[in-house]
Amino acid sequence: MVKKLALLGAGRIGKVHAKAIGEDKRAQLAAVADPFPQAAQAIAEATGAAVKTIEEIEADSSIDAVLICTPTNTHSDLIERFSRAGKAVFCEKPVDLDVARAEACAEVVRSVGGRVMLGFNRRFDPHFQAVRKAIDDGRIGKVEMVTITSRDPGAPPPEYIKVSGGIFRDMTIHDFDIARFLLGEEITSVMASAAVLVDPEIGKLGDYDSASLILTTTSGRQAIISNSRRATYGYDQRIEVHGSEGSVAAENQRPVSIEVATKDGYTRPPLHDFFMTRYTAAYAAEISAFLDFIETGKAPSPSIEDGLIALKLADAAARSARDKVIVNL
Repeated sequence: MVKKLALLGAGRIGKVHAKAIGEDKRAQLAAVADPFPQAAQAIAEATGAAVKTIEEIEADSSIDAVLICTPTNTHSDLIERFSRAGKAVFCEKPVDLDVARAEACAEVVRSVGGRVMLGFNRRFDPHFQAVRKAIDDGRIGKVEMVTITSRDPGAPPPEYIKVSGGIFRDMTIHDFDIARFLLGEEITSVMASAAVLVDPEIGKLGDYDSASLILTTTSGRQAIISNSRRATYGYDQRIEVHGSEGSVAAENQRPVSIEVATKDGYTRPPLHDFFMTRYTAAYAAEISAFLDFIETGKAPSPSIEDGLIALKLADAAARSARDKVIVNL
């Protein structure tokens, strides 16, 4: 039976999810809501969805689930609202910028038997999943160290920085989740060093644009994360996992994977220019997993609890960078 979905938020990530829904025969985008009518109408015309208000979507019993792609400060309220309405919820990260508010939201979800999946799309990237499979198959022995490189092509505008919650809650939060996904153990300490090397305006707003982190688990496993808001050569996304019997790595991806050799040397095409093209397959797989979750009732992954843990790690990183201390969780 085709599941009817509603999209809350018609911005760039909403467009990505609308496309993924349209490519899955099990789903129909039935409605889209956005405070900017033109944005909602554009997606509606491209998909055949109806433009509706949030109130109309909430009251529509034919809609099985909603995708929350609205600004972060609306996430907790909308998760609670649609959980109470009995609809399955997919919400982009984070649950909230405040841990206490996120915990309160999770408690509401539990109390009403809500069904919520968090949007940590990188778990669904086929290259990163292949890394995880190599670990699960025992090909590299016991995991000892994870190295994550995640660098954006360029810094976002000051207007975005002001509402982002900072680099750790906005950018590194993806890396916290993928570190947990690969380490196989919970992280018990965070050490972060951060600086402003890209744009002085970011520093004036109280944030950083460059960060290095070491995460440690109970048994001593480590994850090392390198973040930057500037990579002049493209969207830099690499992972390596070192184990007791070997290592496995996922290299950077390119729209075209060729290499040209001439008398001047070896050249390859540039990297993807940002997340919307680099993680196209991951977004499609993520929506497929959400539909599986709706149909089977199995536990969601990533769950709202995964979102809480990532947010707590982000808070620990912010404190570590500010106070120049190792923060134990």
